[in-house]
Amino acid sequence: MANTLLMPKATAVWLVDNTALSFDQIAQFCGLHPLEVKAIADGESAQGIKGMDPVITGQLSREEIARGEQDINHRLKLSEPKVRVPETKRKGPRYTPLSKRQDRPNAILWLVRNHPELKDAQISRLVGTTKATIEQIRNRTHWNSANLVPMDPVTLGLTSQIDLDIEVQRASRNREHVQPAGDTLLPASLTERLDPQADAPRDEDAELDADAVFAKLSALKGAEPEEDDEE
Repeated sequence: MANTLLMPKATAVWLVDNTALSFDQIAQFCGLHPLEVKAIADGESAQGIKGMDPVITGQLSREEIARGEQDINHRLKLSEPKVRVPETKRKGPRYTPLSKRQDRPNAILWLVRNHPELKDAQISRLVGTTKATIEQIRNRTHWNSANLVPMDPVTLGLTSQIDLDIEVQRASRNREHVQPAGDTLLPASLTERLDPQADAPRDEDAELDADAVFAKLSALKGAEPEEDDEE
């Protein structure tokens, strides 16, 4: 298995709480966006995720953390793993012990809110549920919706952080770019071709013929005496 960081969000939570590393350094090491790390520091993200010490897991040394704290431009590097664990392939949905099945709706709600990019099939593989249950929780038609509380499935022991990260990465790769909706600005190539004189108001007064105006006035004056004579 490739040397990758385990439980990146939990590691980011620990680094935010226990080190003086910058948001950019933590984001680079954990594979997150700097704004997401800032949200973790502000308590707006990763709520309910317990921080994991990367030093204890052997993925980061204290010397490496110290170098990062002294040099803001230093990029943290993963420590070489001492033990290689072969990756196991699992087929079909995950089996959930009876003692933890009551927590599955809370885990599904957490996944739906925190990872909306995940498909129903991916959520089903992670926590061992059915698509019908996922749909009910999405639409808030589940019989226990009023009492559900979003809880991290990794913390509940329903799935591993590695499997969750794999599914999130797959969903991110397959996600299509959202097309902008609503009114948008016209391209410059089109606006340059517009005729500035096309919509300009016409100056009707400037186009009037002066001779025609005077001729009309003369005709009116000539008609006035005739009207007086008739009276």
